[in-house]
Amino acid sequence: MTSNLAAVTYAVNLSPESLETLRKTLADAGAVVSSESQSGDERFAVHSATLTVTADASSDLAEIRSYVASNAVDGVDTAIIPEALRQAPRKLLVMDVDSTLIQQEVIELLAAHAGKREEVAAVTEAAMRGELDFAQSLHARVAVLAGLPAAVVDAVRQEVRLSLGAAELVAAFKDAGHVVAVVSGGFNQILGPLAAELRLDYWIANELEIVDGVLTGKVLGAVIDRAAKEKYLREWAAAEGISLEHTIAVGDGANDLDMLGAAGIGIAFNAKPAVRAVADAAINMPYLDAVRHIANV
Repeated sequence: MTSNLAAVTYAVNLSPESLETLRKTLADAGAVVSSESQSGDERFAVHSATLTVTADASSDLAEIRSYVASNAVDGVDTAIIPEALRQAPRKLLVMDVDSTLIQQEVIELLAAHAGKREEVAAVTEAAMRGELDFAQSLHARVAVLAGLPAAVVDAVRQEVRLSLGAAELVAAFKDAGHVVAVVSGGFNQILGPLAAELRLDYWIANELEIVDGVLTGKVLGAVIDRAAKEKYLREWAAAEGISLEHTIAVGDGANDLDMLGAAGIGIAFNAKPAVRAVADAAINMPYLDAVRHIANV
């Protein structure tokens, strides 16, 4: 019995030498290359090569992934993906927002208006590393915003920048008939207009409380934490009739871990070490459009 997999290697520049290294690494891991193709599009920064491989059914996928990652060429990432996911006619892509879909952490942009950016950034870093409870850390960070005028939210919205390749990634998935969603520990007031602009199918984030045109320093309702992120991934997949094996999740922090683990493939995007260590694949470059190569979109 064999298992059909794809070794997708992606970088801004793919050299013949890096591909040869990957072929040798796969062979050493017990995987046999049966075909190979390359993909490049001038609309996208990232180029890729896909090696279709077979491995003995007894081979452990995690071990193959670990071996390939430990023998990687600098500047080149490789994902080992079941062909069944790549060939699925309809997929669900669920992404984190801050430092994934967008380049910034919105809470830090808001905190800057209160003169508390560095203080809040330190707490955010600790929470993303998994050192603090996310909900508690969010309440503490939002508390420093108390008293700011609601107009600050509009100003921050103008500061937000999509990650490189993010708009193109979403468009490629949508145009191919797939479903795209985002789930965020950030804020609806920032995410809403962005979701409309990108034509996202589903989106959810926390709601900043605003009373009489002023931020109260509180969020309304239950916090979108790591458990909620997994819950929404499962709910959206069920609503669309898409099996979990055909879902892709992308994130960078500890609050994304449950979502990444539940998805058919969990991708760490410029992630904290604790996230890279357990994700199925990693993108260690600033271009989010690498996801489309992994997912065959």
